[in-house]
Amino acid sequence: MNHPPACPKCSSEYSYEDRNMFVCPECGLEWEKVSNIRESEGGVSVKDANGTRLADGDTVSVIKDLKLKGSSSVVKVGSKVKNIRLVEGDHNIDCKISGIGAIKLKSEFVKKV
Repeated sequence: MNHPPACPKCSSEYSYEDRNMFVCPECGLEWEKVSNIRESEGGVSVKDANGTRLADGDTVSVIKDLKLKGSSSVVKVGSKVKNIRLVEGDHNIDCKISGIGAIKLKSEFVKKV
């Protein structure tokens, strides 16, 4: 089980999560969660289909035709996606694709360009 980090102000171990914040019950400090995707914070890194690490702002290429749920649109193989943003969750890439709009992708279906 993941435990919230200790309070940065008073070092209390009793901090807890409240939506997108951590809260310290001893000193009352509230601070935002830092995404565990960022490797610099010691968290998990996001990798593409080839095992290359991805970062915010990278350009990636789709390696497989992807049908969009609830739509007749398809993201074709070779589609380039610029300026991606990494997020937590199963679909860990937020992006905009021209002609389709804003969508979320799984990193296993893209490769870094």
